[in-house]
Amino acid sequence: MLLKNKVAIITGAASERGIGRATAMCFASQGARVVILDLDEAAAQKAASQLGEGHLGLAANVTDPDAVQRAVTHVINTFGRIDVLVNNAGITQPVKTLEISVSDYNRILDVNLKGTLLMSQAVIPVMQKQGGGSVICLSSVSAQRGGGIFGGPHYSAAKAGVLGLTKAMAREFGPDQIRFNALTPGLIHTDITGGLMQDARRHAIIDAIPLGRLGRAEDVAHAALFLASDLSAYLTGITLDVNGGMLIH
Repeated sequence: MLLKNKVAIITGAASERGIGRATAMCFASQGARVVILDLDEAAAQKAASQLGEGHLGLAANVTDPDAVQRAVTHVINTFGRIDVLVNNAGITQPVKTLEISVSDYNRILDVNLKGTLLMSQAVIPVMQKQGGGSVICLSSVSAQRGGGIFGGPHYSAAKAGVLGLTKAMAREFGPDQIRFNALTPGLIHTDITGGLMQDARRHAIIDAIPLGRLGRAEDVAHAALFLASDLSAYLTGITLDVNGGMLIH
């Protein structure tokens, strides 16, 4: 039980076949009390109930500082502590540079980057009082390779921002024993990506992956488990690739 008695918040985890839900299931199986945050309160509560007893589903818009703070306060009032935060909530948009409107830019940056900042700001004081914690931020291989799959340039920019923010927070809050690490998934088969790939493109992408398959949500969840647990106690500020070799530095 790598997360026994730990309390973990996972944002954007209500979707049945998403990375967040897979991470929630993985954490619960390792003894964590999981809090699922999502825009859809009913979906969040249903997802939490499916994990078993002792878990919590809450509605929260990660771009709204008041909603974020209310959710974090609810978690503290319920469980008394927060040991792990997984900044998973994110959205994408497959457009080209000249097609990006200001509203598109703001929407993509707000959820992916500002949401990561606001959630982190809300849990940091809690973790400081506890003497430590682990924050895992979901970036993307798109940030490293300059897009080229599904997300537009603004998505790549947002996810690159997540990497910079993660490293900066790792440096700032290391003395408080709060670890900040980032995951950069490659092409993971989820509800979002599944509807965007036709067979010809799917096979072309797989041919470029040394391990010869698309990633599964569980692959990312297991990496998150490592970063959440004490197995990674001396790791902070790292970027952990989960891409099957799609991008080898």
